[in-house]
Amino acid sequence: MRVLLVEDHAKLAETVSAGLRREGMAVDVSLDGLDALEHIGVHRYDVIVLDRDLPGMHGDDVCRAVVDGETDSRILMLTAAGTLEDRVGGLGLGADDYLAKPFEFAELVARIRALGRRARPAVPPLLTHGDLELDPARRVALRAGRRLPLSPKELAVLEALLEAQGAVVSAEELLERVWDEMADPFTNAIKMTVSRLRAKLGDPPVIETVAQAGYRI
Repeated sequence: MRVLLVEDHAKLAETVSAGLRREGMAVDVSLDGLDALEHIGVHRYDVIVLDRDLPGMHGDDVCRAVVDGETDSRILMLTAAGTLEDRVGGLGLGADDYLAKPFEFAELVARIRALGRRARPAVPPLLTHGDLELDPARRVALRAGRRLPLSPKELAVLEALLEAQGAVVSAEELLERVWDEMADPFTNAIKMTVSRLRAKLGDPPVIETVAQAGYRI
């Protein structure tokens, strides 16, 4: 899942983005509304976590621009004001959900995951292929009933491949979905991650490399 965090308090943005990355999400950060729109124009995000009180361009205006742009990104609005009027106002702008500050990190993660599921075509709650199972909500993968010790990136790659249901997933698509703007597109991070994932999945092999196209299960 790829997330854009739009938050003008740099320390909070750093803390939250680091936590979300530990949860296996790819996270880009914008500190103002105009920069957020530039990011949205370049990348496809499953969820945009949008602070309402932003410098440069107010979060309300960013929300309107995203909704008017007919993107399939879901918007989670953040604000220091948690009154009913504020919540109704934010949702009325087109936001999909609303969370008042201060918030519990676990609740933020749960809301992002819920919105992320709505941003993509419907998939089963449990992704399976033969004796391989992945529970996206719990971030747990099993093979033949044995829990696999996968890293967040390995889990995210496996999730993308299983969701494709046998279709080829290109390296570019994996880079866009699993990694964030901190990743160097010229590194062999994808090949290394897939290689480690294959080793942990064991035999018989389930990930196929399709020459000049990508990977599939």
